Amino acid sequence: MQEMDLLGVRVEMPANAPMVLLRERDGGDHARTVPIFIGAPEATAIALALDGVATPRPMTHDLLRDMLESLSVDVDRIVVTDLHDKTFFAELHLITDGAPTVVSCRPSDGLALAVRTGTPIYVSDAVIAEVGFVDGAEPESGDQPEEMVEEFKEFLDTISPEDFED
Repeated sequence: MQEMDLLGVRVEMPANAPMVLLRERDGGDHARTVPIFIGAPEATAIALALDGVATPRPMTHDLLRDMLESLSVDVDRIVVTDLHDKTFFAELHLITDGAPTVVSCRPSDGLALAVRTGTPIYVSDAVIAEVGFVDGAEPESGDQPEEMVEEFKEFLDTISPEDFED
């Protein structure tokens, strides 16, 4: 299991599919990047938190963070554990009164919570081996991670917090 940095959110073209990019924290020159496709609402939730955008009302992941905090539950780490049939699986590792608890979650929800809580993100070695690519090697789209983040930021310029009000 490797600790990862969340590089950002991007939109894969031409399919217009949002994804997050995670990179090995201690990989040095051979750090591998793991792309995970996620839904558009989750991509927006992650990107807004990464950019420090405050919404007029709490988003779902803000609510979850606030609930865990009010119940004195610490989020210890988020772990992307597995990949089956192009679907990623993850877990929230929580600490309540000193006792560990593991809860299954979608990677996008775990990542959205991690951004809001400053929680470390990990990916299993098996997942990294299966889908990770070495930094400097071009992903299939030909975009570099920095360009990918810029693409998504351009998308964010077209939306506003009011788009999330009921």
